[in-house]
Amino acid sequence: MRIIRAFLYTAFLACANMAVAGGVDPSLLTGAMAKLTLEEPKPLPQVALVGLADEAAGLEAAKGKWLVLNLWATWCVPCREEMPALDRLATLRPDIAVVAVATGPNPLPAIQRFLDQAGVHTLTVLRDPTQDLAHQMGIMGLPVTVIVNPQGMEVARLIGGADWSAPETLAVLDAMR
Repeated sequence: MRIIRAFLYTAFLACANMAVAGGVDPSLLTGAMAKLTLEEPKPLPQVALVGLADEAAGLEAAKGKWLVLNLWATWCVPCREEMPALDRLATLRPDIAVVAVATGPNPLPAIQRFLDQAGVHTLTVLRDPTQDLAHQMGIMGLPVTVIVNPQGMEVARLIGGADWSAPETLAVLDAMR
């Protein structure tokens, strides 16, 4: 009887953890994904963002899709290193919305220079000049990338840079979907 209870407890615990993690087996969290924190789903704040042409913008294009949302700045060295991988991710997984949001006072010429130097061509880039999104999300340093499910809920967060086109990263993203 003890063995059965132990088995049921273990099975229940594993299923509960998988539900929180969006179905991600914790053994997948290796390499670039070792820093990924799986979270209880919480709503993504709704804030006004700005596009690169100074137009009002938002995350509407990601509605109903998985979203990899990266917060970065032009002065951030790890951001510069991970931006090409985010661009590759957008190409490798076109069914996932990949959006980079420049947070804080990043002048448009500096953003364009940053993107050109990093070789970014596919990635959707928006701006959060007043840092409303970053503040409401509790972002304390950059870069930070959050994974948002199709219901608009943050389900995972990675603080610091990562290779978003690495095989282990693609495996985690595929397991979430």
